[in-house]
Amino acid sequence: MTSAWSRRTFLATSAALTAAGGGALTLAAPGAASAASAEADPYAALRTIWSTLILGEGFSPTAEPFKSRLADLGVKASRWLETMAPAEGSLWPDAVFADPDPDTDAESYVLSGRMADSFIRLNTMAQAYRQQGTGLTGNAGLRDAVLTGLEHLNIQVYNDGQVRYGNWYSWQIGAPQALLDVCVLMYDAIAPERRARYCAAVDHFVPDSAVASYTGTSTGANRVDLCRVLALRGVVGGSTAKIALARDALSPVFPLVTKGDGLYADGSFIQHTTVPYTGSYGSVMLGGLGLLFALLKGSVWEVTDPERQVVFDAVENAWAPFLFNGLVMDSVAGRAISRGEVDDHRRGHPILASVVLLGRGASAAENARWRALVKGWAQRDYYSPPLSNPSLGLTALARLKSVLDDTSVTPVPEPDGHRLFPDMARATHRRPGWAASLSMADRRITYYEVGNGENLRGWHTGSGMLYWWGDAFANGQYSDAFWPTVDPYRLPGTTASRKVLADGAGGDWGTSLPDVNWVGGVTDRKRAAVGQYLKGLSSTLMAKKSWFFLDDTVVCLGAGIHSRDGAAVETTVDNRNLGPTGNAPFTVDGSLEPLAFPWSATLTDASWAHLAGHGGYVFPGGATVKALREDRTGRWRDINTAGSTDPVSRKYLTLWIDHGKDPSDATYAYQLLPGASEQRTAARAADGGWLRVLANTDDQQGVAVDSLGLTAVNFWFGGCVGPLVADAPCSVMVTEHADGTATLCVSDPMRMRTSLTLTWNRAVASVVSKPATVTSATAGASLRLVFGDLSGTRGATQTIKVRLS
Repeated sequence: MTSAWSRRTFLATSAALTAAGGGALTLAAPGAASAASAEADPYAALRTIWSTLILGEGFSPTAEPFKSRLADLGVKASRWLETMAPAEGSLWPDAVFADPDPDTDAESYVLSGRMADSFIRLNTMAQAYRQQGTGLTGNAGLRDAVLTGLEHLNIQVYNDGQVRYGNWYSWQIGAPQALLDVCVLMYDAIAPERRARYCAAVDHFVPDSAVASYTGTSTGANRVDLCRVLALRGVVGGSTAKIALARDALSPVFPLVTKGDGLYADGSFIQHTTVPYTGSYGSVMLGGLGLLFALLKGSVWEVTDPERQVVFDAVENAWAPFLFNGLVMDSVAGRAISRGEVDDHRRGHPILASVVLLGRGASAAENARWRALVKGWAQRDYYSPPLSNPSLGLTALARLKSVLDDTSVTPVPEPDGHRLFPDMARATHRRPGWAASLSMADRRITYYEVGNGENLRGWHTGSGMLYWWGDAFANGQYSDAFWPTVDPYRLPGTTASRKVLADGAGGDWGTSLPDVNWVGGVTDRKRAAVGQYLKGLSSTLMAKKSWFFLDDTVVCLGAGIHSRDGAAVETTVDNRNLGPTGNAPFTVDGSLEPLAFPWSATLTDASWAHLAGHGGYVFPGGATVKALREDRTGRWRDINTAGSTDPVSRKYLTLWIDHGKDPSDATYAYQLLPGASEQRTAARAADGGWLRVLANTDDQQGVAVDSLGLTAVNFWFGGCVGPLVADAPCSVMVTEHADGTATLCVSDPMRMRTSLTLTWNRAVASVVSKPATVTSATAGASLRLVFGDLSGTRGATQTIKVRLS
């Protein structure tokens, strides 16, 4: 590599480039274009709109939090300005992008990423130049440096003669998005000939054929990102065909899908074919669509496809169920959980801002509802307030502040109820005071995703991981360095073999799928019965796991636990992150256990346990449970090759049931009571009649709670459990109501039943309503329901209402 340019040579060359480019850029406030100029030049109007969208509007640069954020932007831009040193193969010494052996190996991925990052740095500098209050607003040296950088990258690497290497994303999305943003922000300072070359480079790497078919890397969030590139390429290059192509290429994103990437009718969102990704790629898609809808609104290229209503509906159907107090649940964040700089709260806040932006293109009623939802989420985020989020851009910050300051908006409280997402093997449960989320895996949904060196130890996140948060407590449970410090073999709720797994075991990009079909359950939108036939990753482990989500508890049953790995098998009741200090009192059957670290004990015949500030655990009939207080240290680099090497430590209280080495037909049963006091936990344990475990075997798992009028059974095989008889695998939940009616919820989680007969041995006077899947319903001394073909219901709940005798 040649030596870096001297500062004097750099400034002289910058001046020459600026002169060739047409002189200085005249600053204007975003949106300052006149109506006449907009009418005369529709591309200029779009550039004005895009500048507003990426720079923000409606905030004072002298008011906090914007004043500090703008100053930080200036500091960052100043750092890039001072360290820029154009050289062969790099623009900055720490961002060498030249690849001596260009291919798609790990080294090339890093180098292509540096190329894209170089454009992103220039984008930061351009924003500091255009924004007020950065200390570099209108700075000629900064302007010249940006122009120099663009030209250097075009000559060196991002041009129409370059063959791409490394990560496709860097060439088709990362680099061109940043490049085109800079071209918009610095449009008048860039000579037309240069703009043409930059556009030619984008055309080379992102040709029209990139969106010719809805496959591969051109689906879901990636498709929206590609459309953003095409649209801005049209704006910068004055091409109506490119903008129209971008608009039209969005259409395949809108319709609900039944396989692969996209939004599903049940609210699922999948990316990379097998990965639930509402909170990561889904966030990108939502934000990208909001930007493009806003950019093109009112223009001749406005997005008018009526199918876009699917996206609007998904705000409440797909995204809202996974947002809680401002965070987006890690159960739908894929490999993003391993990125130390952005936790569940910091991932949630951009979604809130995107919902606000999307609302501008929705109906008035939708916009009002969404603003009320966003205000509630933002106000309740006591752990990580959105306006203090350092990773939140100025535009998103301004949108959220506008909602928080809007006195006409009344915040909506967290909803109450259950949502089951059979198409992505996920569930969420919300009750007053707490919320929970469940992650599973099946033949369609991967155990976990590893890729680009990220999420190296997420092996068991799909093995029945049960997350939970309180309304005003434990909102940092998975935010506070949880992922690099938690024992990855003891994730809460999971049953796992202690067999040692290699980093990235199972293969990249979610290719490893368990050979099981029975994953899912039923819900009446208030309570639920959910089950998972578990086969371990790279393991002989098999188990049947059931969760019954009720009013103040989650009843957890496990049976048929079998393994021949030559290793112990454990079910982790919970693994609570107690933060750096970890002094939460822990009580077992009324006795306070030591606060010392480390501490461990085998709790024999334990009836209940309570962790102060978190909740309670009840073990029906008593159980032998192991407990451990420990201080765990890890590094983000351990789970993400791009992560920090700095050690971080957190204290944990772990409860697990040890099934022993190579167990055969082991079982477990416990109740989780989030937020319960010690007294309430003890009272629940003492009330032996509150919960009846009707079955907990390899064939069926079921419970009854008479005070709720509830009976729920997961039939792994047909059989008789309590008053319910099924002739084939299914999930059933029956609730008797005080008004003399009852609701039966039935599903085929395996998605392969062509017939099913269910009998409820309870006197029924009449059937009030039933779905078309019920071909025969006979009331009387018992209720006999005959279902036809359920294989096309996709595991969805079939609801029957009856009047009792």
